[in-house]
Amino acid sequence: MAFPKRLIIALSGASGPIVGIRLLERMKALPAWETHLVLSEGARRTILEETGYTVADVEALATVVHAQEDIGASIASGTFKVAGMVVAPCSMKTLAGVAHGFSENLILRAADVTLKERRRLVLVPREMPLSLIHLRNMTAATEAGAILLPPMLSFYQQPKTVDGLIDHVVGKILDLFEIEMPGFYRWQESNEGQ
Repeated sequence: MAFPKRLIIALSGASGPIVGIRLLERMKALPAWETHLVLSEGARRTILEETGYTVADVEALATVVHAQEDIGASIASGTFKVAGMVVAPCSMKTLAGVAHGFSENLILRAADVTLKERRRLVLVPREMPLSLIHLRNMTAATEAGAILLPPMLSFYQQPKTVDGLIDHVVGKILDLFEIEMPGFYRWQESNEGQ
């Protein structure tokens, strides 16, 4: 049975909310998909400090917005079918909560449900340098079934702008859900068969 075309997108309080915002923008261009958004209090702050967006601008990109404290929301239950969940950016606090099943808010509860239902959970951790605690939490989250996709810089697509770097990360995230992003550059794809 195919999942409904629903994706949970959460932004936690790490630097880099533009990655989650760009993901929401790309998803909004796909009318067949429904997005369920949760913003942490930290994300609300970093959106204002790091981007030209307001919180209302970001919320307007989603199909449904859930309050972080609403642990009774639809996305808190495994019976609510979704394709998966992305936390972008993922703070080290949120990573620790996911890695250790500490479901104190809706982001962590939805991530826990995503893992227990064996659905795809993509975490986009944003921190540097990494401590041993961070690395152990990343290992624990991976062992539990999460996919860690740090927003690493890549240059084989020859980006001309910071937006190009962000778009490449978003394209990699969407790829994990088999969602094609127009303009996403794949390594040597044009040379296949030559």
